[in-house]
Amino acid sequence: MSDKEEGEKTIAQDIVVTKYKMAGEMVNRVLQKLIEMCKPDESVIKICETGDNLILEETNKVFKKEKDLKKGIAFPTCVSVNNCICHFSPLRNDPDVKLKDGDMVKLDLGAHIDGFIAVVAHTVIVGASKENKIKGRKADVLLAAHYAAEAALRLVKAEGENYAVTNAIQKIAETYNCKPISGMLSHQLKQFRIDGEKSIIQNPTEAQRKEHEKCEFELHEVYAIDVLISTGEGKGRELEAKVTVYKKTDDIYQLKMRASRTFFSEVEKKFGTMAFTLRSFEDEKKARMGVVECVTHKLVEPFNVLYEREGEFVAQIKFTVLLMPSKSHRITGLPVNLDMLESEFKITDPSITSILNQGSKSNKKKKDKPASKDQAASGDSTNESVSRKENAEPSAK
Repeated sequence: MSDKEEGEKTIAQDIVVTKYKMAGEMVNRVLQKLIEMCKPDESVIKICETGDNLILEETNKVFKKEKDLKKGIAFPTCVSVNNCICHFSPLRNDPDVKLKDGDMVKLDLGAHIDGFIAVVAHTVIVGASKENKIKGRKADVLLAAHYAAEAALRLVKAEGENYAVTNAIQKIAETYNCKPISGMLSHQLKQFRIDGEKSIIQNPTEAQRKEHEKCEFELHEVYAIDVLISTGEGKGRELEAKVTVYKKTDDIYQLKMRASRTFFSEVEKKFGTMAFTLRSFEDEKKARMGVVECVTHKLVEPFNVLYEREGEFVAQIKFTVLLMPSKSHRITGLPVNLDMLESEFKITDPSITSILNQGSKSNKKKKDKPASKDQAASGDSTNESVSRKENAEPSAK
């Protein structure tokens, strides 16, 4: 641990590792239940509400005697379908979206214990199975996201470098004739902070490449690796969907409107620095009124709902990784079943196959056995599939 981090709680301490892993096991359990909900005619609002409620149920079970210990939702449940890239989490009074057979659904959520954050995202294709394989562009983009995430897992390690991850994701996406969503960041995680100083950028523009700092990963750091790949041009845009997810900033401003002051006071008490959704407020209408002045004066920042062009598909894989002395440990994420997808493309670039074939024992078989087995299976299937040079076929369960 560097001198500047002296006093900062890191995974050099066993109790911190325990809290991260507890949060990780919780989000994996919730994610599994949400995956099972992804069926034709299911309500997106219901999935979002279920995810948030389950996270609160899970986190409320632990550290009951420590009244001052904060825990709960680190990132509210978002369900982004097909060309919707991210952050779609409608309110109860918003028009609902019903899932359809063949939809590409991205589930994104997070929990924290004492401010130690575990986030996860997974892509599901509604109705996919070994008997009903997904082919074409949906298969291509999910395979690209899966293998890009697996490469990132192997590259995010002590003394690794952020642009090595950027470049590997780019190469893998291009193999499948896809593009990473430009400018998307994977952040370092710290206690009560979901967007730490160090980050990894996807598909940067020339200007972004000049501005985005190179960095080296260090022992005892934690990262949320967020891979978003598109069949389209890789550029996000805002359309008609209203923003519902926000996060408090460190800025200070004396709010003028009473509704704004009431809203911001509740944000500080209930969520602190964690991301939240307006769905968590008893009166959504008042929350929508109160948030406006807070955003205008940068007391809270919005997570904008972004879209690719109509007709394109976006796949997302996100996981949380601890940089431990033994190895980098992935504590969130469920496997992509490679038997459900079929693609005409294969990874043949030696620089990429060598990364993927390194293997990654990112979880030891402890505690939450189903999650550990799932994650181990994900790594094993990657190595086998690349070495056999079969049509790589990740799919969502």
